[in-house]
Amino acid sequence: MANIKSQKKRIKTNEKARIRNVAYRSKLRTAVKAVRVACEKNDVAAATAAYKKATSIIDRAVIKGIETKKTAARQKSHLQLAINKLAK
Repeated sequence: MANIKSQKKRIKTNEKARIRNVAYRSKLRTAVKAVRVACEKNDVAAATAAYKKATSIIDRAVIKGIETKKTAARQKSHLQLAINKLAK
């Protein structure tokens, strides 16, 4: 355990940020899963609506520093490909 006051504060703030990031990452994964489930059920309308929500959450995750730009782009691309395949 740290003895320096500022380091004790950093430990507390890092833990708060970690908990916040875990919660947001969980929200993100749930949104992505909703799109995949809608695609498995062959429901284009539900998949498209879920995709809009998921992309918004993914983009916010990049802004918050939870994900990198490339990971977000890959996720959105894979989801869009699944919806496009379903629409054909």
